Amino acid sequence: MTNKLIPLSVPNLSLDILDNIKETIETGWVSTGGRFITEFEEKIAKYVGVKRAVSCQSGTAGLHLALKVLGIGHGDEVIVPTVTFVAAVNPVKYVGAEPVFMDCDDTLDMDMDKLEEFLQAQCTFKDGKTVNKETGKTVKAVIIVHVFGNPADMERLMNIKEKYNLKVIEDSTEALGSYYTKGRYAGKYCGTIGDIGVYSFNANKIITTGGGGMVVSGNQKLLDKVAFLSVQAKTDPLYFIHDEIGYNYRMTNIQAAFGTSQIDKLETFIETKIRNYNLYKEAVENIDGLTILPFAKNARSNHWFYSIIVDKEKYGMDRDELLKKLNSENIQTRPLWGLIHKQKPYLDNQSYKIEKALFYEKNLINVPCSTNLGEEEVGTVVSRLKNI
Repeated sequence: MTNKLIPLSVPNLSLDILDNIKETIETGWVSTGGRFITEFEEKIAKYVGVKRAVSCQSGTAGLHLALKVLGIGHGDEVIVPTVTFVAAVNPVKYVGAEPVFMDCDDTLDMDMDKLEEFLQAQCTFKDGKTVNKETGKTVKAVIIVHVFGNPADMERLMNIKEKYNLKVIEDSTEALGSYYTKGRYAGKYCGTIGDIGVYSFNANKIITTGGGGMVVSGNQKLLDKVAFLSVQAKTDPLYFIHDEIGYNYRMTNIQAAFGTSQIDKLETFIETKIRNYNLYKEAVENIDGLTILPFAKNARSNHWFYSIIVDKEKYGMDRDELLKKLNSENIQTRPLWGLIHKQKPYLDNQSYKIEKALFYEKNLINVPCSTNLGEEEVGTVVSRLKNI
């Protein structure tokens, strides 16, 4: 057993952030106003190459707002992946719509072949609307998740979007810093290609504000509406007039004070992620029965999470045995999320040919990947993978 816990994914914080925090306390700007909110929004917008970004309380809040401003609601359907964290899907229910679950491919991202097959075979397209034959409901949107920071096939998805008149929400909560290097979207960052994109700064993300999220879009009217709804929809803030239902979804100045420091270190964090991934990759290639999943070749991924597939017959134990042994030895690892279409709140929702996701749910393990993970700690994890 290792003496010290090697965590899965923890924040990489330093004390230089204290000056920002001190300022929020001294000025009294600790809540949903203050200069750090504006500064953080501007820094994110500049980094991903958009005109504007709107901060919010969490990635989940951002997805909820995205669905609202795109007009998704009761009677609508949204195609979602089953391989994702549940927060990517729950907001569909928040707005009264229903999810339709799609399988993954070998990147863990949504299977575009099955998506197109579903739309062609299981839906009708008439008068600009895509209608699900089974439910009679209109399919309005796709939520695409860039799983573990691995950029999805946005070229293919955007072609499908145009053909079937769908909205595309990019759940880029795991993919800040990932961008395409080839094809139509070369140089474009995940989150900036669809109708609207959402980032997260939860504690386990590549940069953190403790919590918090950010919404980006090329459509400024959508962002205006996101900003409006996130502050309780004040039509007249002086006289407290509210003509719509709004939400308390604004980021705090304290959170943004963390973010303005963290975003300056993002590229350094990504370099560490890539270095450690390559160390794992070189080692795992020599361990019979283990395979590390690659990242997209047409993109620079942020390499947020590393995924190893366990072949029981060759490795000598299954994924769950390995998972328990590593955790018992202070090496924090986790399985893939439980597939969302199998979760109790979603058992009655339609799913389409879920096959590969079942394999990855059973055989995938995530290994430590924090941005402050040292080469010695990677070596410790590798040693246990070889000799456990």
